[in-house]
Amino acid sequence: MGLTLDQIANLFHLTGNLPYGDTAVTQAEHARQTAALALAENAAPSLVTAALLHDLGHLIIQHPDAVRIEGADYKHQYFVLPFLRDLFGPDVLEPIRLHVEAHRYLCFVEPDYLGPSNSAARRALDLAGGIFDATQASEFSAIPWAPEAIRLRRWDDQASRIGVEPPPPLSYFMEIAAQVSQQHQAMRPPRLGASPRATPRHPAAWPGALIRPPAVSPWPGAAKDR
Repeated sequence: MGLTLDQIANLFHLTGNLPYGDTAVTQAEHARQTAALALAENAAPSLVTAALLHDLGHLIIQHPDAVRIEGADYKHQYFVLPFLRDLFGPDVLEPIRLHVEAHRYLCFVEPDYLGPSNSAARRALDLAGGIFDATQASEFSAIPWAPEAIRLRRWDDQASRIGVEPPPPLSYFMEIAAQVSQQHQAMRPPRLGASPRATPRHPAAWPGALIRPPAVSPWPGAAKDR
């Protein structure tokens, strides 16, 4: 059931040109803008990857061969997880899983978040269950990875801008995702029945283990208008 990185790239090419909600950007442009905003704030490579893939569930659901499940599009943050578990760990999966709940949280702690005139955001919020109450907000803030999900949500809500300098291409972010996935695979215990392998050292001890972005300039426009 899991996707490969090549299949993810193909999904972006196949369905990424569909509109992102009622905005003037496409799904692929939204994903790249979100990841570029994360990059501009020096987010960890895993969080940049989560930013790129946070709406991948929409692309899977919109694939022409997908079986239509009523309401799946509104639960895209959960729908996508089984497709990514073979590639990534919780540092990628958990911010994706929690980014819709982070919207509900932000609207509680910042009552003017996105503003009442944003009808698309209001509709999405209602479909997600509405604004958190105080108890729900407190419980959410205590969840591991909630801070990362909140950062991801803020980038998500900024990433539908027209006329800004284009962010780096998909291949730039997919290379980051590949390095994140490689580190995750190296740290996973061998599957039952698999050939034994040497216990991996801590990533900091690996030669060249620090993930470096590919040799493409980061998005200069990503830090604007924040």
